[in-house]
Amino acid sequence: MTYQNDHDFHFYSSENDGYRGGLGDYADPTPGQSQPPRPPRKNSFGKKAVALALTCTLLGGGAGAGGAALYLHLNPQEPTVVTAPVQGTNTPTVSSVVNQTPGQALTPEQLYAQNLASCVGITVSTTGVNFYGQTTTAAASGSGFVLSADGYIVTNYHVIEEVLKDESVTVEVTFADGAKYPAKVVGSEKDNDVAVLKIEATGLRPAVLGDSDQLVVGQKVYAIGNPLGELTYTLTDGMVSALDRLITTDESVTLNMLQTNCAINPGNSGGPLFDETGKVIGIVTAKQTRSSSGVSAEGLGFAIPINDVKAILSDLKDFGYVTGRPFLGIKCRDISEAIQYYGIPAGAEVVTIGEGSCAQKAGMQVGDIITAVDGTAVDSQSALSALLASEYKAGDSIEVTVVRQQEELTLKLTLDERNETTEAAIPEVNQQQEQPQYGYEYNWPGNIPFFW
Repeated sequence: MTYQNDHDFHFYSSENDGYRGGLGDYADPTPGQSQPPRPPRKNSFGKKAVALALTCTLLGGGAGAGGAALYLHLNPQEPTVVTAPVQGTNTPTVSSVVNQTPGQALTPEQLYAQNLASCVGITVSTTGVNFYGQTTTAAASGSGFVLSADGYIVTNYHVIEEVLKDESVTVEVTFADGAKYPAKVVGSEKDNDVAVLKIEATGLRPAVLGDSDQLVVGQKVYAIGNPLGELTYTLTDGMVSALDRLITTDESVTLNMLQTNCAINPGNSGGPLFDETGKVIGIVTAKQTRSSSGVSAEGLGFAIPINDVKAILSDLKDFGYVTGRPFLGIKCRDISEAIQYYGIPAGAEVVTIGEGSCAQKAGMQVGDIITAVDGTAVDSQSALSALLASEYKAGDSIEVTVVRQQEELTLKLTLDERNETTEAAIPEVNQQQEQPQYGYEYNWPGNIPFFW
C-alpha cells in the first residue's frame, strides 16, 4: 500500500500526550484483525495492563509538562496515545551474559544485560494551581542514556523543553536499579532536538557511541526505553528500514533521520537505538502513526543518526551550547509571492540587525533582501539558514548579495558565532518593523522573523 505525500511529516507538541493521572475514560480500539488468545493475567495487574494496551486519548487528565513524547502525526485533530511518569519500582532482572568479544554481534539477552545500566527514564514534573486554588502536580516522561561516567545524560530537546520555559518545572533521572537523581539541563539544541542533562553521580556506565555512517538498510537494531512511561526499560528489536529520511518539524526544522520498524511509542523519545554490537547508533525521536489521508500506520519509527550529533553533544556537555555555528546577527523573513508579482526578488528580507554584528559591520541595512551567499541563490529565510548551517562555520568569510531599493549590492563579511550573547544583541521586532517595506497591501501569513 502506498500513501500520499510520503515525506509530508510534521511533529506536534506533546502538551496532551502524557499519561498524567488516573486511568480516565478509556475505550478499547476496534481491532483491525483477529487476535490470538492470551494467557490469563493476575487480577492485581489487570487494570494497569488494560490501561497501557489501549490506543486512545486520556479524556479527563490535566495538562502537564509538555514535550515528553515527540510524535509524528499527519492528522493533528486525531487523538493519540499518552505517556506516564517513569515508574522506578518495576526493576527488571537480567542475567550477566555480556559478550566478551568486542565488535561481535550480541544476542538480545547479551545486549540488554550490557546496556541496561546505561539507559535511563526521564520524568518532567510541573506543579501548579488549578481553577479551584488547589495545588496540582503533573508529569510527563521520556527516555535517555548515559553519556559519561560523571553524570551527563543524553535525551531529546522536546523531552525537557518545558524546563527551559518554566523554572518551576523539574527533571528527574531514574535508573533500572531504582536509583533516582534530580537533574539540570546543561545544554540543549532545538534545531537538532538533543539535550544534555547533569546529575550528581559518579561511576556510571556510559553507553558506547557507534558509527551511524556504516549502517545499511536491513541491519538489525534494538531500542531500550520507557514506552508509555510505565513499561520501563523495554527492549524492542527491528531493522534499519531506510536511511536519510528528511523529516520537517512544526518549527520548520528539517532533521535527517534513519527509519526503523522497532516498536517505538510515546515515552521512548530520547532513548538509545543500538546496533547489533551494542553501540548507540541513533537517538529515538519520532513515530509516524497516520498517513495524510488518515490511514493508520505502524512500524514507522525514526531516530537521529548518532554521527549527526556527536560533536553537538560534546559541545553541549563542555560549553552548554554548540560552538562554531555561523551567525549573521539578523532577523529576516520571506518575500511573499504577492510582493514578487511587483518585481521584488525572492529572498530573505532583513527585519532587524544586531548591534555590533558582522552584518552591521558590513553595512547591511533593514529592508535589504538577501538573494545569494557566495553566488548560491537563496529564495527564503529557510534556504538561507540551511545554506549557512550546512556549508559554513563561525569565522568564515563570505560575500552576501542583497537587493536594496532595486539595486544589487555585494557585502563582504566574516561570520559571527551563534551563542546567547550574539542572539541577545538582536533587538525585538516592533509593530512598525513587522510592516512590509514596499508600500503594497498584502498579507504575511505565518511570516515570523527568524534569527540568522
